[in-house]
Amino acid sequence: MRGDFVVLRPTGSEDAPALAAIRATPEVRARWRGAEDLRAEVLAGLDDPDTRCLTVEYGHRIVGMIQWYAEEDAEYRHAGIDLFLDPAVHGRGLGTDAVRTLARHLVDDHGFHRLVIDPAADNAAAIRCYAKVGFRPVGVMRQYERGADGTWHDGLLMDLLAAELVR
Repeated sequence: MRGDFVVLRPTGSEDAPALAAIRATPEVRARWRGAEDLRAEVLAGLDDPDTRCLTVEYGHRIVGMIQWYAEEDAEYRHAGIDLFLDPAVHGRGLGTDAVRTLARHLVDDHGFHRLVIDPAADNAAAIRCYAKVGFRPVGVMRQYERGADGTWHDGLLMDLLAAELVR
């Protein structure tokens, strides 16, 4: 899939070293955490049948990963997105482009009417990024995830309806 700036392609095992290096940066590790062996963790994630992983490329260089999952129960059908990018490319609009590109694919090609994303409540940059695509805050999920420091931190549930997607 091609965005304005990025290319999203299925993640393969050959991408694991580059993705593990990005996950190891302090900025990404603070949000995504992970085991000691991040390469093995990336590879294990590729085997999860419920998550589709896409490598984010910019200028023929791996700069991150975006993944999605589907809730297929007809009563609650929707898709969820998660993303990490190399801090070296933050602030260039690549996250917005990656999320928008995947959101278009999920709405147009898979027929999802609703998408969700759940950044940490204190991750202002991510929240701004997702809002540019059309995601809106639904509410704060109190003590949603345990941080690296062992304490619980709030998350922000955001969603987007197909008609709200900023193309």
